[in-house]
Amino acid sequence: MWSALGWGALAAVSVVLGALLGLARRWHDGVIGFVLAFGAGALLSSVAYELVEDGIHNGGPVPVGFGLAAGALAFYFADRALERRTSGSSGGLPLALGALLDGIPEQLVLGLGLGAGGGISLALLGSVFVSNLPEGLGSAAAMREAGRTKGQIVTLWAIVAGCCTASTVAGFALAEVLPAAAATGINGFAAGALLVMLTDSMIPDAEKKAPGKAGLATVLGFAAAMSLSLLQ
Repeated sequence: MWSALGWGALAAVSVVLGALLGLARRWHDGVIGFVLAFGAGALLSSVAYELVEDGIHNGGPVPVGFGLAAGALAFYFADRALERRTSGSSGGLPLALGALLDGIPEQLVLGLGLGAGGGISLALLGSVFVSNLPEGLGSAAAMREAGRTKGQIVTLWAIVAGCCTASTVAGFALAEVLPAAAATGINGFAAGALLVMLTDSMIPDAEKKAPGKAGLATVLGFAAAMSLSLLQ
């Protein structure tokens, strides 16, 4: 249990570190865009290698497919509700929402692996850590521009990190009773939420802030996270 808490906190703390970096100074839009694109590439690799591929291998395509649909719909409707509540000016909140909706199932998968005796997936841990930093940085910078205080921003990301850490512990506790199909569906849910968030928010923001460079940064992020997966 303590190992799950420790690994979960290590993976989740990167969103807070990213937010603190975003608040430390006013970053040039080009830097934020490049970092966001790098994180998007890392997340795409996480979807391909750590969530969808592993999910199909462990539980088959059907639970992954249902999970993909559920995760995509969850992010879509939650994001639409967020836009209505903020009158279309969300100021980085979709990134925080995406971090929550994909971070909880991703870290639940980390806990399931620990609880099943399979050890920690260093590839998934690395992908989560590498991709969380840009999400926190980009979201915090956008929230500050939207007029939110530093206290509000840090508190929001601390809550996200706490929820994600708790999900790792929950996965550890559920490892012996959760069916393989359910664990596979969790992989798919995280992947679905990620893909909608990347397409609707993270990649468009990256291209807007770093035009002409976002594509290269995305490939670099994908390559870095893929290397972690292949080294596992």
